[in-house]
Amino acid sequence: MHTDLKGKSSFHPKRLLSSFRFAGNGLRLALCEPNMRVHIAAGIFISAAGFIFDLTRMEWCVLLLTITGVISLEMVNTAIEKTVDLVTEEYKPLAKMAKDLAAGAVLIFAIAAIIIGGLLFIPKF
Repeated sequence: MHTDLKGKSSFHPKRLLSSFRFAGNGLRLALCEPNMRVHIAAGIFISAAGFIFDLTRMEWCVLLLTITGVISLEMVNTAIEKTVDLVTEEYKPLAKMAKDLAAGAVLIFAIAAIIIGGLLFIPKF
């Protein structure tokens, strides 16, 4: 249990419920993003392939961590893009850099996910 600066307990059930509500709202907002829909569709497709090819428990763990990693990173990318857009509407090199770096991180993870998918599924053929 965490304490605040005055030494009081910071756990409150209402605060916990609010946190879950905010997180759920974040998931709902993420589903409105076109790139997120692509990642979700790919995750569903690959999960279906996992059932068809009867993945082992360890393979499922790797697959699920990979899918959720891509989706989570896409959400962080979107949050960075929205924050930059909030701060400035005009072109600024640092704003572009922040957006490009976040998008690049998603791209690297997505490429890794494709490689992991190949390592998991190609031997099944």
